[in-house]
Amino acid sequence: MAETGGHELDSAQVKKAVQALLAYQKNKGNANSLLLNEHDRISMMLTVWRIPPREQAIRIPLPHAIRPEVCDVCLFTRDEPNMTSEQTEKFYKKLLAQHGIKQISEVIALKRLKKEYKPYEAKRRLLASFDLFLSDARIRRFLPSLLGKHFYKAKREPQSVNLKSNHLAAVLNRFVQGTQLHINNKGCCYSIRVGHTDMKVGDIVENAVAVAKVLAEKLPMKWKNVKILHLKTQTSVSLPIFNSSPANLHELNLSLKKTKNKKEKTNKEKKANKKAKSKSPDSGVTSDATILDEGKSSSAEKSEPDDVEEKIPKLAPI
Repeated sequence: MAETGGHELDSAQVKKAVQALLAYQKNKGNANSLLLNEHDRISMMLTVWRIPPREQAIRIPLPHAIRPEVCDVCLFTRDEPNMTSEQTEKFYKKLLAQHGIKQISEVIALKRLKKEYKPYEAKRRLLASFDLFLSDARIRRFLPSLLGKHFYKAKREPQSVNLKSNHLAAVLNRFVQGTQLHINNKGCCYSIRVGHTDMKVGDIVENAVAVAKVLAEKLPMKWKNVKILHLKTQTSVSLPIFNSSPANLHELNLSLKKTKNKKEKTNKEKKANKKAKSKSPDSGVTSDATILDEGKSSSAEKSEPDDVEEKIPKLAPI
């Protein structure tokens, strides 16, 4: 496959997989008429060669929205001064309407979140009620304790938004239309949402290619770390769209070995420098402090005044 933009994903192969998934979904819908109005999400399954050393969340902008037009988005906001929770929510709904934002279906102020969603079951219902969660960047630090760990275990934590931005509509659309890659250091397989079954084939293909471009730039160890890519729906089997060559693993191991050797060499040099500085003058190596003392004494000798009496040598008898 020809390398394109740092990645090696073939759009023709992606198109075949998307067509097969949509045909499967159509047959499934015909078999059960209750599923005709439901849109199944399409995800890209990423398998890497090397597990990254730390957890990371990568935001991926997409050219086409991956959620249906009628989707539930919840926004958590701070409590405005001298306002009740209802007044605060009305204030932000009015702000969103002024910017022409229609995707957000619910606004919840911080006081209301503390009061109404304190029980565990209430938090579970909140998690199941919305497709996406956004939060005011100013209250982000309060949310983990208020929402609970199940939000973060399900990778549904609220994404931080700057509500003071002059281009609020563009900022929010980037979150609603985009996707995220959650990387952890406990496994080698990750899921990235790229669309739903009601989208056009070409739009899903473009989204998949956009994800591949971001992986080539921001994935730890870049595109060489990509082992396998699959496409699947929530109920279908996984269809492969990219298989990495074992040569990529060999190059990856070489680059990691070089990086490790450089670090070890740097650490050895640092240790050697510390040992050289900490050696005493008796060992034959003068330390920085000794050199400074000698320099001070020599300069003191040079700067002695002329009126100091010199020692008179003893006279030997003739």
